[in-house]
Amino acid sequence: MQFSEAFKLALLSLWGNKMRSILTLLGVVIGVASVITVVTLTNGAKKFVTDNINRYGASVITITKMPQTFITIEEYLSYQKRKDISYDDYRAVLSECRSCVLVGSDHSTTGGVVYQTKSTTDSTIRGITWTMPAIANLNIAEGRSFTESEDEHNAHVAIIGADIVENVLGQGDPLGKEIRVNGSPYTVIGVAESQGKTLGTSMDNWVGIPLTAFLHQFGAHSSLAIYADAGGGGEVMDNVMDQLRVIMRARRHLLPGDSDAFSIDTSATFGNMLGNILNNFGAIVVAIAGISLVIGGIVIMNIMLVSVTERTREIGVRKALGARRKDILIQFLIESATMSLTGGVIGVIAGITLAKVITLVISFPSEVEIWPIVVSLFVATAVGLFFGVYPANKASQLDPIVALRSEL
Repeated sequence: MQFSEAFKLALLSLWGNKMRSILTLLGVVIGVASVITVVTLTNGAKKFVTDNINRYGASVITITKMPQTFITIEEYLSYQKRKDISYDDYRAVLSECRSCVLVGSDHSTTGGVVYQTKSTTDSTIRGITWTMPAIANLNIAEGRSFTESEDEHNAHVAIIGADIVENVLGQGDPLGKEIRVNGSPYTVIGVAESQGKTLGTSMDNWVGIPLTAFLHQFGAHSSLAIYADAGGGGEVMDNVMDQLRVIMRARRHLLPGDSDAFSIDTSATFGNMLGNILNNFGAIVVAIAGISLVIGGIVIMNIMLVSVTERTREIGVRKALGARRKDILIQFLIESATMSLTGGVIGVIAGITLAKVITLVISFPSEVEIWPIVVSLFVATAVGLFFGVYPANKASQLDPIVALRSEL
């Protein structure tokens, strides 16, 4: 029997027993769909993190009160006891870090924005220094950013996101309009480029004001974040990190041997951490999907054994007409592999569809790549071949005379 003929017979067998085929392939479909969905979403998340790291730049170093990650509640409580990062700390870093290319700081809260009769109550109010747009690669679509003088002298000027323009300011040129941010007037001098949505949340519902104005209006009772652009990686970044650590330790009067009372991280720290989490999560799901594939393979083996029993006479006739044991073996192996491959194809389509639906519903990033699809189809086919060996071998060993008699 030719390969094409055996493949055709396998498809006809699947089509002829639709309900049984669906139930047979369910395990393979679930396993492959799980892998494709998770890998697609994981790749999207990794790309999102990479893009955001690139937005700040790989050479940006962050000084914060607490690290970006902690595991236990005890760690959290110990970090909370640390002294807040203050505006004076920022000024010290700005004046004393000789190797820093740019130094900036920011803080944020949630508040309301009002213009005439329109308003919001859940906008992000960002207090930023005049250097932060350059450090964060924040592009201004219209108008301009803050000047150093405006930053230092508590100027009531604002940069706004696209949502504020659309939902609050409405039609017309937004530049020069006066908005009220939590009751205080600010003049719009710039509109930032739209950043879209992430996890269903708009990234454009914000107002940026000079950090000095922010601290004057909202108070300096919580910790800031300080950003320093080292201007390069490797030894350059290490040298800048050492300078920043010396400055911050001196301001906190820490003795040699004392632990840092602050956290210094690079922009890649969070990316590496999240990448490890996503990889571990993906490995767990792949392991679970592997169990589904094994279960699917066992079901395929059982169904193939039933098929061998049902087609005993066919096997006897073929052997009586000269079919070799190898021909029968290949036929049933092709059929089991075809069943599994079909389940794999359905699983790939279902997995990609599910991932894209999740992206549409909650804006979780997803990205389809070829390699997981190829690997999934290969594994699905291999599962079919592996679990099809026993039924195929049993069919090929049937005695033609016994096989023909069994149907008389």
